[in-house]
Amino acid sequence: MTIKVCIVIPVYNHERALPALLARLKPHGLSCLLVNDGSSPACGQVLRELAAAQGDWLSLLERPANGGKGAAVIDGFRQASARGFSHALQIDADGQHDAADIPAFLALARLYPDAMILGAPRYGADAPRSRVHGRRITNFWIRINTWSDAIADGMCGFRLYPLAAVERLLAGQRVASGMAFDIDIVVRLHWQGVAALNLPTAVRYPEDGVSHFRLFRDNALISATHARLFFGMLLRLPVLLLRRLR
Repeated sequence: MTIKVCIVIPVYNHERALPALLARLKPHGLSCLLVNDGSSPACGQVLRELAAAQGDWLSLLERPANGGKGAAVIDGFRQASARGFSHALQIDADGQHDAADIPAFLALARLYPDAMILGAPRYGADAPRSRVHGRRITNFWIRINTWSDAIADGMCGFRLYPLAAVERLLAGQRVASGMAFDIDIVVRLHWQGVAALNLPTAVRYPEDGVSHFRLFRDNALISATHARLFFGMLLRLPVLLLRRLR
């Protein structure tokens, strides 16, 4: 099957890390959409200059105010779909992810065009223990809320989505707009019957990296998302149990 893939990058004040990331992405020959999620004027200027200088493959979508990672990614997905792309490859702007794995994502998507291809992080010694521990808790709750081991990691921001499935989901359900987005959408797509394929990928935490994760606020929002998904799981439990027994 022929697929048409666009890279979607949510950006909030990542002007220092972004040029190096774009240099790693460009050789892969994919169109790329930057979503400016209400960044500072300085970051916005950098994004506009990058898009103007590399308009052959790079475009910019400007959001009027910061709405959170999920809001930015969703706007990017909608724009990609409107432009005729069949799939969107989400990657974070902070340079954590290994762009060399893009061909592996694309190869899996060609074989399984209806599936979501999820990055399964391989951590190095630079990974903060709090992040790794938090991932374990999140993945535990995802297994409960899906009654499945299909999703290896619920928070990795390096993923390839089939946009038709995303459109169906967004037409009927509200998905978290902030840092809990990655968790919320992957569980809801699983409920919708979208298969998950997990692709191991290295994740690095550069010392000068910019993270907008706020320990207490975002963990509270993530916990609330797990709770909402839990009650949603209870409503879907007969279907999930039947799926597991097949």
